[in-house]
Amino acid sequence: MNEPMLTTYSFWNSFRNCRKACEWRYLRELVPIGRDQALSFGTLIHTCLEMWHGGDGLDSVLDFLDRSLPNRAQDESRKSDWHLARAMMTGYAARYATEDFDIVALEKTFEGKIINPATGACSRSLTMAGKVDGIVRMRATGEHYILEHKTASQVDADYLERLWTDLQITLYARYIEQTLGIRIAGVIYNVLVKAKLQQAKGETEAEFESRRADLLSKSKTGKSAATRKLPESDEAFQNRLAAKYAEPDMFCREALYISRDQFDAMKSDLWELTQQFLDCRRRDAFCRNTSYCFANHRTCAYFPLCRSNGSENVIANFYETRPPHEELRSDSEISTAHKEAF
Repeated sequence: MNEPMLTTYSFWNSFRNCRKACEWRYLRELVPIGRDQALSFGTLIHTCLEMWHGGDGLDSVLDFLDRSLPNRAQDESRKSDWHLARAMMTGYAARYATEDFDIVALEKTFEGKIINPATGACSRSLTMAGKVDGIVRMRATGEHYILEHKTASQVDADYLERLWTDLQITLYARYIEQTLGIRIAGVIYNVLVKAKLQQAKGETEAEFESRRADLLSKSKTGKSAATRKLPESDEAFQNRLAAKYAEPDMFCREALYISRDQFDAMKSDLWELTQQFLDCRRRDAFCRNTSYCFANHRTCAYFPLCRSNGSENVIANFYETRPPHEELRSDSEISTAHKEAF
């Protein structure tokens, strides 16, 4: 008998958004050629937070950042990530120098059965797996919470309101309870805001001469004291970022309780999704959701494939095969992939 197919929250989220995209990624195992395999900024910060909460000091975290972005002097985007990550983690270490919880586990993976809530029977075709950022025990109450790290461009009332709809955490909490045999009271969303500050690049000689000529044309004396604007030094930019991350709204923690009713609703929703997926797979009928092609102000990675109706020529020239569920990779695998990218 065939082994049950492994699924994750990312798999089911993809299936809910667009069944065709789910097929391209998780059945055909296609990803765009040249898609950045290096650590994304979010993953970079997640690793830093794991180190910090695991007992590594700030110096070790900053050293990791230096080693993770070795070509930052030649790559402006990497240099920007380096500046932001250093300032963010330095500010985080200052803000949360002491905690009101103890770490139970970090980067905890789980795997479990998908249950039919009506009969209690296990799916013979699909299983669920995932990985949580952390599990903590509150010192005051002894309750266990999932610690979920997020980076965000801003945190406002709308952002916080959306957190209660997070199916991922409800799903993960249920499976962590099954795996570890401990009751999960809720989730602590640990949100780090990405500063919008940019390092000043200064003026080119041509830009300076143009600005100077404009000032001279408006000067009654025919003179100008203007000097060329020089690039902002790394030290000066770090000082500006440090001042920004000393502001209270650059870090936010929101604790939400998870009710047993949410578990029941999640189990029903997940089972319904499994039946829909199995039906799509049986009939080989994964329909497109064209309203998702340009969702979140970006083009879906599989838009060229859908537009070409799955052209083998498009696949050969623009896509490669890569195993799914990359979020389940171990830290050593992530680190290796990151180093190979450079």
